[in-house]
Amino acid sequence: MRTAPTILHLDMDAFFASAEQASKPSLRGKAVVVGGLGPRGVVATASYEARVFGVHSAMPMAQARRLAPNAAYLVPRFTLYREVSEQVMGLLGALSPLVEPLSLDEAFVDLEAGEAACDEASARLAGAKLRADIRAVTGLTGSVGLAASKMLAKIASEQAKPDGLVVIQPGTERALLGPMSVRTLPGVGPATGDHLRRAGITTVDEIAEAGEDELVRLVGKAHGHALYAMALAHDERPVVAERETKSVSVEDTYDVDIHDRMRVGLEVQRLADRCVRRLRDAGLSGRTIVLKVRRYDFSTLTRSETLRGPTDDPGVVREAAARLLEAVDTTGGVRLLGVGVSGLADYTQEDLFAQAQAQAQAEAAAGESAVLEHPDEEGAEEVAAEQAPPAERRWPAGHDVRHAEYGHGWVQGSGLGRVTVRFETPYSEPGRVRTFRTDDVALELAEPLPLVRGTVCERRGG
Repeated sequence: MRTAPTILHLDMDAFFASAEQASKPSLRGKAVVVGGLGPRGVVATASYEARVFGVHSAMPMAQARRLAPNAAYLVPRFTLYREVSEQVMGLLGALSPLVEPLSLDEAFVDLEAGEAACDEASARLAGAKLRADIRAVTGLTGSVGLAASKMLAKIASEQAKPDGLVVIQPGTERALLGPMSVRTLPGVGPATGDHLRRAGITTVDEIAEAGEDELVRLVGKAHGHALYAMALAHDERPVVAERETKSVSVEDTYDVDIHDRMRVGLEVQRLADRCVRRLRDAGLSGRTIVLKVRRYDFSTLTRSETLRGPTDDPGVVREAAARLLEAVDTTGGVRLLGVGVSGLADYTQEDLFAQAQAQAQAEAAAGESAVLEHPDEEGAEEVAAEQAPPAERRWPAGHDVRHAEYGHGWVQGSGLGRVTVRFETPYSEPGRVRTFRTDDVALELAEPLPLVRGTVCERRGG
């Protein structure tokens, strides 16, 4: 056990919702709920203003709407969240080579390994500077916990919320933990918590009093030993540096099951393009293309195809995903689709097979053009039957748009052939609201703007 509080735990405050408030001046200080907006949607994050009404993450969105009917309900913008997360993780990496990300908005840092702190005073200074740097770079706030172990650092950051810093001094751990709920300890979820409660154990002190043998009898050998050690404030888990990325993937869950096979195919193509953009943003390529399909009955199928060499070519990924889809029965409907690339490399090997295929497609396209110049009646009917209808333009609530005349804004809502847009930026005053037809050619989806002027968090073109 360390003798100084040099393990830091950072937890960004209501991350998704705070990023939306920072991006949209008209929502600052108001209840904001981010998540899936359809009948199957759940809350991803709620702002502190929304939590006053009882809204919390993992809650069904329908319940959240009943509790806070006047809140702003937005679809997540993961492109923005990932880019802000990369900025934050960069600040953590400057503190220490040992950074263990837990999610986009949460991480452990070993300050001692980076010589950023060796005692309580230096650790507190490092934590305070980190919070100031995060605010300066991203415009957002994070809560910091400092302790001699990972478990206690995480508890400290929970106590620091929102926008605070808490240090647990070595020697005070047992007194702090004793009255806390057993659910405070890592690995104690609802099932284990209920099991312990039925045995009369509801606090950490009661875990310690029960003794190691009784805990082993109640929850098993491995879990029992670990629980007893944590109740005594013993946690020797090291901070483990970020592991190498094994795959890149994207997926979408649909509010209503997709039954039309052509629509499924178009969605797979769109997901393949998004996956390649993310792959290129990371400077990677990959050999194995993976298709994920969750059907109407919640059965999930995964199909994969390994190429001859790594690629970041959108055409190659689209074609592979389409081939994989051919082998999947989607007759009953599809509720989720995903496309991923694994077998990653930091280079792209020339794929002669793909080049030959592309050349053959170009020749075929040239031949088709010749046919279209002098079509016969039967051929014209076949071409018309094969042409897919244009995909309907989607305007997700909260997503960025740009209008040729009014500039940058975000979608407040859409329906009945209309889309309502509020025109404002992270650096402007609350903006005006205007309504357009959903097919207005002057309006288009746009990339998120940086939350702070002068920072770079626009997605690079793929």
